[in-house]
Amino acid sequence: MFARTARWLTAPVLAGTVAAAGMALLNPLTAADAGSAAKRPTQARNVIFINGDGMAAAQREAARLYYAGLDGQLTMDKLPVSGQLTTSPHDPKTPITDSAAAATAWATGEKTYNGAISVDVDGNPLPTLGAQAKAAGKGTGLVTTAQVTDASPAAFFANTANRSAQDEIARQYIEVSKPDVILGGGEDWWLPAGQPGAYPDHPAEDPAEASKGTKGDLVAEARHAGYQYVSTADQLAAAKRGKLLGLFGNEEMFQQREEGKGDIYNPPVSLATMTTKALSTLSTHRKGFFLLVEEEGIDEFAHENNGTRMLQALGELEKAVVVARNYAATHPDTLVVVTGDHECGGLTVEDTATTDESGDGISAEDGPFAIKGSPLSFNLDWTTSGHTGVDVPVTAYGPLADRFTGKHPNTYVHDVLARVLTR
Repeated sequence: MFARTARWLTAPVLAGTVAAAGMALLNPLTAADAGSAAKRPTQARNVIFINGDGMAAAQREAARLYYAGLDGQLTMDKLPVSGQLTTSPHDPKTPITDSAAAATAWATGEKTYNGAISVDVDGNPLPTLGAQAKAAGKGTGLVTTAQVTDASPAAFFANTANRSAQDEIARQYIEVSKPDVILGGGEDWWLPAGQPGAYPDHPAEDPAEASKGTKGDLVAEARHAGYQYVSTADQLAAAKRGKLLGLFGNEEMFQQREEGKGDIYNPPVSLATMTTKALSTLSTHRKGFFLLVEEEGIDEFAHENNGTRMLQALGELEKAVVVARNYAATHPDTLVVVTGDHECGGLTVEDTATTDESGDGISAEDGPFAIKGSPLSFNLDWTTSGHTGVDVPVTAYGPLADRFTGKHPNTYVHDVLARVLTR
């Protein structure tokens, strides 16, 4: 992770490079778009569900200031319907959720303990929206900058009492739930120990990474089951329509490093590119599709209290939201939902003139960060390196979007999406 001084010194550079590299893609909804929402079809065939892992109101506001300015809005915040979700799990040890319990609530409609992947508090498997959508004849897919077998995508397509069993989750993808599109990181979990794949064992950027699966060569099994396997951006671009497995890293599609050595967010394929490819593949399904899209970097860099890299990940999430929103604008039977599974970092947005009242280390201020189009700037103030229990915003567009008005438990996501995906 960057040292504090390194982070704020690099913030102006990031503002120039990241904003110039992709923010021209942003295409906020117009007033006419919002006004026409009531005229859109009442029946949805497709769902694009977007998770900014670790993203709550403060993260969204920081990204708005940084990328859109004082009077601007991100596309994710311009979606015409908004509400709030609570995130508490049913865990005997804590009222604060992890990603596994939160995603289980979305995918099954039931709360469970932290670490559980779509099993109830007694460890019994629960029906998941991914599997139910497949049974209903819909195309299904997941796109993430985490391992494809990480907690959030896993909850929609697998059942296990322990989120750490990522090789078992991979096996269930290929043999049980069979999502049509699987794009992200985590190749290490698909291959046996001692058998490196496209990404070599013990890379210089993280020598601890290496193949570690215990379920055999699941890449070979996926190919035998009819999946195209790709591991580079060029291979992804050239892939034909059909079942698609793409693994673009040993673990996550970015690197977190020890204090002072510098975190790196430079995925070999962008989240927006993976989302575009997934939509082009899934859109051929006559009965519609379900696509989960996740940006993991928000959570991971918030755990490290690295505001510079967290903002970079938020910018990449915004680009993926633009892809989804533009697809829905031309496919009016598509519901788009954007939210976060929980908050991470205990983050608040502060004036740069505010004296740090909380001390050093994980509770230190981070910044300053430029406000786009303004001479002003802001600080980020962290209060923890872990998750918190604050509500997360949810915004939506398309048929059934109006159901997300108000404040609901996170299980309510399942109640709405099931109306589209299980019939």
